[in-house]
Amino acid sequence: MKRFPKVLSIAVALAAAGAGTTANAQEVVRLGNLKFAHYGAVSYIKEIAPKCGIKVEEHVFAKGPDVMQAILAGELDVGATASEAAIQGRANGAPIYVVAGFAKGGARLVARPDANIKSVKDLKGKKVGVTRGGIHEVLLAAELSKAGLTWSEQPGKDVQLVLLAFADLNQALLGKNLDAIMQSEPQSSQAINKGYGVEVIKPYDTPIGEPVRTMVMSEKFYKEKRATAAKFMNCFVQATKTFIDNQAVAEKYVRESVFKNQITADDFKDAISNSPYTYDVTAQHIQITTDVMNKTGIGKMRKPPVATEWVKTDLLDEAKKSLNIK
Repeated sequence: MKRFPKVLSIAVALAAAGAGTTANAQEVVRLGNLKFAHYGAVSYIKEIAPKCGIKVEEHVFAKGPDVMQAILAGELDVGATASEAAIQGRANGAPIYVVAGFAKGGARLVARPDANIKSVKDLKGKKVGVTRGGIHEVLLAAELSKAGLTWSEQPGKDVQLVLLAFADLNQALLGKNLDAIMQSEPQSSQAINKGYGVEVIKPYDTPIGEPVRTMVMSEKFYKEKRATAAKFMNCFVQATKTFIDNQAVAEKYVRESVFKNQITADDFKDAISNSPYTYDVTAQHIQITTDVMNKTGIGKMRKPPVATEWVKTDLLDEAKKSLNIK
């Protein structure tokens, strides 16, 4: 009779340990993402997360700065965003690290076919739409500066900017309320394929080159949940490799799951040709982007951050090594 409580206590302890192991195996990672073709591999992480020993809860936002705000509020562990939003967030005190890149390019200057815009210099006297708080605003400023043009949201400068959400830019171009737009993918490909837009340039001839979209982690998650962060990064690399190696899988997932069949096969192919998936980002690239932002006055930065202090790719390097990816 005296042995029963002891046996019972052992059984309870073992059950508790088992429950703890199960909970740990399915630890939740809160992921912020945007709805673009080149963000598809990030979205795919949640599909394969159970095989990585984690559960990923994806939260979709309208633009990068919204992702940063959610990280600041403690609502996300990881976020996918353009480098501009990450840089601006870090400059203003956000405790984040850039831990990977996941796509590059993803921008296009598109004009109305009847606007007679063949180059950036032809934007003089025109209305150009762009989304505030995205890398596209930085690229547009860099291109206008390179062409010697001035710009403002108010009339009186060479180019008048009209600030709209990504989702509204195409409609404004179609309605002839704008002469050109600096747009993301797949929206820029849609405008071209449907005939109400023509490509002027892919804006990659500034010091920034092809902009790299960044995966950011909160410092708290990176430092205090290292094992879970490593599992997430391993899952990110697996998802990205799947999309790079198997375009059919990538197309099916992005078209059907992300866009609910609202984009065509041609839209997807054209979009990804201009915004290929990747894993990598460098401190040098983030520093150059920071310098261009500072020079053009894009993004309110209390103090421009030094890239080498907050670009941390060690988890990425470990994940790629474990999966034999160079």
